[in-house]
Amino acid sequence: MAGPQLSLTGVKDGAVLNAAALKNLTVSVGSGSEAKQLKAMLNGRQIDLTRSGSGFTLKLGELAEGAHELVVTAPGRLPLTGGTLSQRFRVDATPPRLQVPRTAEARKLNGPFTFTGRAPDAARLTVDGRRVPLRKGGAFSISYQRPPDAVRLVATDEAGNRTEQSVGVVVKHPPMRAVHVTGMAWASPPLRDAVLKMAREGRINAIQLDIKDESGEVSYDSRVPLARQIKATRTYYDARKTIDLLHGMNLQVVGRIVAFRDPILGKASWKAGKRDRLVRDAKGGAYDGGHYGNLSFTNLGDREVRQYNIDLAEEAARLGFDDILYDYVRRPDGKLSSMRFPGLKGTPEDGIATFLADTRRVVRPHGAFLGASVYGIAATRPLEIAQDMKKIGPYVDYVAPMVYPSHWGAGEFGLSNPNNAPFKVVNMSIRDFHKSLRGTNAQVIPWLQDFSLGKTYGVREVRAQIDGAKQAGSPSFLLWSPSVTYHAAALDRQ
Repeated sequence: MAGPQLSLTGVKDGAVLNAAALKNLTVSVGSGSEAKQLKAMLNGRQIDLTRSGSGFTLKLGELAEGAHELVVTAPGRLPLTGGTLSQRFRVDATPPRLQVPRTAEARKLNGPFTFTGRAPDAARLTVDGRRVPLRKGGAFSISYQRPPDAVRLVATDEAGNRTEQSVGVVVKHPPMRAVHVTGMAWASPPLRDAVLKMAREGRINAIQLDIKDESGEVSYDSRVPLARQIKATRTYYDARKTIDLLHGMNLQVVGRIVAFRDPILGKASWKAGKRDRLVRDAKGGAYDGGHYGNLSFTNLGDREVRQYNIDLAEEAARLGFDDILYDYVRRPDGKLSSMRFPGLKGTPEDGIATFLADTRRVVRPHGAFLGASVYGIAATRPLEIAQDMKKIGPYVDYVAPMVYPSHWGAGEFGLSNPNNAPFKVVNMSIRDFHKSLRGTNAQVIPWLQDFSLGKTYGVREVRAQIDGAKQAGSPSFLLWSPSVTYHAAALDRQ
């Protein structure tokens, strides 16, 4: 007579089991024997069997990582007719290691980039959804035509354990000494020539040129459909020719877009019945922007408003602007309870962060950096106008805080009159921004004032701000003069 017909299901010989597989693991034993005749041993220790239908089940219980052996035996009715079945398997509940940097640094936005690392325990690796071959020791590399904003990795081991990690790719903004120039100023030969003279003397290496300003005017003949529909386009300069000229002088060109303060879009939208494009008050009317004027603040939560600004940013990046620098990327001043943002998902702070993230995705492939101009108070008071550095920082290459000494009230930084202490105010404020941006890769490139408000500012005061910023860890800067006239002697020749 033949021996008992033993069979095991639930675990295969040579299997590698992960934590998920162990959680619901039940081993079934098929046999014609009685329970008392069967014997199950796990790693030399006997375990109980439970009758289940025509067979038996056994629970393996808590299993340590490593190799295990399960042996089931059943005696036959005659000598030498017994049966033994042995299964060897291994438990691996540890996710595979990924040996990659916290952040990766690329040399330039529009040049080739290679990302390298190791996944020593992985059987399979995908990077940005692509299967990547693993060399000896789990080494791997993947090349890009230009650096992505992040490299997203998924390592899977033989047991099916997964490790996912996203590594941000940082491209350091080149050193920048820039001045603000409006579209109208660029169209004025005396103002334009004075700025270009500073560049030829080596005092500046960048020019910030307005794309869309506080009035809502787009300074060049944009092809963005909504800009043309609402008659926002102007011809203060030819974008392509101007960028080519400045690049020919080895100058960086920063394109400033005033995002959510936009009277032209606001008035056109209200008139056309597209009223959700504007911030609304509690009664459903247009939110009164106070000194900004009625119908001035467009709605940061509206899909069409967001897309309009993103379309302008993408067009500018395609044209060759080196940076896209948003201004008024915020909610209006005032109590949040008095405002309504139709279509907004989450808080206004969330809305600003996602808007910046959406912009970065479209401008970065064209080789443009993304910056956000922010209020000086944003480092310590992020809810005042919806500029939260912890939320903004991950999605921009730099923030440009407006740390103008004339804009701080008495008592700020322990100073009775901040306007009289340009070095201290700028230095202390920028230190606050560096602190608030810890854990992100955003740089701090401040706006400094070259204008007089409450106190005459000249070469000495402008220079004090530049020195204060540099000592705080921010050697790059942008100078603001609403009249586009600058104290060139405050800037060293380089």
